[in-house]
Amino acid sequence: MSKYINLNQSLQQRFIHYAKIDTQSDPNSASCPSTLKQKNLGALLVEELIALGISDAEMDKNGYVYGTIPSNTKKILPVIFFCSHMDTSPDCSGEGVKPIIHHNYQGDDIILPDDPHIVLKMSEHRDLKHQIGNDIITASGTTLLGADNKAGVAEIMEAASFLMKNQEVKHGTIKILFTPDEEIGRGVDQLDVEKLGADFGYTIDGETLGSIEDETFSADGATLVIHGVSTHPGFAKGKMESAIKILADIIAALPKDTLTPEATHQKEGFIHPVSISGQVEMAEAHFIIRDFTDEKLAAHGQFLEATVKNVISRYPNTTFDLDIKAQYRNMKQVLDQFPQIVQFGIEAIERAGVMAKKQSIRGGTDGSRLSFMGLPCPNIFAGEHAFHSKQEWVSVQDMEKAVQTIINIASIWEEKG
Repeated sequence: MSKYINLNQSLQQRFIHYAKIDTQSDPNSASCPSTLKQKNLGALLVEELIALGISDAEMDKNGYVYGTIPSNTKKILPVIFFCSHMDTSPDCSGEGVKPIIHHNYQGDDIILPDDPHIVLKMSEHRDLKHQIGNDIITASGTTLLGADNKAGVAEIMEAASFLMKNQEVKHGTIKILFTPDEEIGRGVDQLDVEKLGADFGYTIDGETLGSIEDETFSADGATLVIHGVSTHPGFAKGKMESAIKILADIIAALPKDTLTPEATHQKEGFIHPVSISGQVEMAEAHFIIRDFTDEKLAAHGQFLEATVKNVISRYPNTTFDLDIKAQYRNMKQVLDQFPQIVQFGIEAIERAGVMAKKQSIRGGTDGSRLSFMGLPCPNIFAGEHAFHSKQEWVSVQDMEKAVQTIINIASIWEEKG
């Protein structure tokens, strides 16, 4: 098997080029993609794919990029896809990103030059202890880096380049998919499954070197509207029932030591208010509800409703509407039916000389929804760390291992097909 070598530092050059393109998505936009600037990266990727010889590469009107690496084997094999998302998080600016390579990291604090208050310390970033001698890429201190998920985009592009140039590496048909708006939960809303034409795939959007994730949260979203009673505040005694204050009482009544993100970890779920707005007469809050089983998820929704009813019972003229909607479900429910997909992913990681770590995600990926769209899809490490923040970083050497893992996955499915 041919081994990937990062010739002429092409991998970090690709990544840095992509990171400089602002692709921040916008949850308040109803369009797809939510920001037109995501198409700037999409158009570049199409150009680069065509230059590699992937002649069918295209970006559709919604900003999805598709391409095909043709099969070079006589075997009849399932069609695999590799997927990463092009957008970056709305949580932190993605405009004017200035990537910096810190060569031969030796464990010292990394002080970011444009804001010296932003410091990466090994004591706060546990994975840095495994990076001694490696090359760390950060932003400059005023923006996120965009390794989530442009590291994955660069890795898929490098693997595509390698496979197109090294025809001795046998593989079946491989589809490439780059999506918009993953960070705002709409990454596959407008996906053309027929155009993709795949049987299953792998998202390249994970964190720690060697990780493969076959389990996500199951997720619901809740909208709570309080209908209070508004009167002139000078004549409000015994009449006013402020929706703002009632909503504040409801949020205050939720647990603070359990069932909240800041007090949970591992397999513990939560109810998390993410926004509030309103006036005396009407106030509204949005919640995200998360857990690893549908049963616990439903119980959290019932608990939220019971809490609301308990508080509202003290206000005789106030009413409420609580709407809980499904967002995505734990992809393990699907992946357990196709164990080879994860097994071959683990083998591919280990062939790259890395210890594989099967993990659960306290969140979701495009793969969560893809799995329930008939495209089983675990998540492979991309090497991204401290995402959605100015401290975001990625290791070049970890990225190289991700590229080799993608190539290995393609090879293993051909060998065992």
